[in-house]
Amino acid sequence: MASIHFNMNSDSDNHCGTKRITTALLLAAGTGSRLFPLTKSSPKCLILVNDKSILERLVTNLKSHGFKRLVIVTGHEQECIVDYLGKKSGDISIEYVHSPLYKTTNNIYSLWMARNIINEPFVLFESDLIMNSTLLDDMVYPDRMAVALMQPWLNGTTVSLDKDNKVTQFQKGTTESYSDIRYKTVNIYSFSLPSWQAIVKRLNQYIEAGNVNCYYETVFSEMVDNKSLAFESVSFDHKPWYEIDNMKDLAKAELLFPSELKKVTILENAVA
Repeated sequence: MASIHFNMNSDSDNHCGTKRITTALLLAAGTGSRLFPLTKSSPKCLILVNDKSILERLVTNLKSHGFKRLVIVTGHEQECIVDYLGKKSGDISIEYVHSPLYKTTNNIYSLWMARNIINEPFVLFESDLIMNSTLLDDMVYPDRMAVALMQPWLNGTTVSLDKDNKVTQFQKGTTESYSDIRYKTVNIYSFSLPSWQAIVKRLNQYIEAGNVNCYYETVFSEMVDNKSLAFESVSFDHKPWYEIDNMKDLAKAELLFPSELKKVTILENAVA
């Protein structure tokens, strides 16, 4: 379920000696069935949120953070994305990997499809997220995970954090009460090369066993449990972001991210 969150914390000036990531991976293979008929002949990432598509907003954010490479795993209506972006956008080179089994597989398979094309640190994005650009300030460093404080009315995968804001455990979504503080996954992750290489080994095991319909979070969860993968959390509270799964989400996102004309109207009404 989508939610509104804000974030005012930034420690991007404290990363001495940590190299910024300049490669992004976007998983955009799904059919977006819950947004039908908008996705009948278009992938979810090209849906307009007011005057800009989800994909355009992401590319703009990547440019503002100095990204140089974008790899997109395509599936449903892949040619629309290729025609829209081409092979370059500003300083960002763009490459595509097509997942022919997109109708019968889940995002674990899409992530696995990138195993041969990416051999460097990268930031992983889903194709249904829009966000304030500054939220990426602390995600351009390796082995991080975007989270937001879980609220009782939300559902989806959650994680627990320790006192140092490290992710200690993944939990499946639940509406039941819980005693510890939990955080919702925002589905943006960054990886160092060693972490990615370890993930690929585990993904290979899943795919070879025919487990193509689960979520990649299942792999991340197992690896966090056995301490072969570690994430530092990055709070996405206090700045706007939204996950667009259905038409209601789209309507809410358009309120949260108004067009320039709507922003002027809102300001004029506020003054009046």
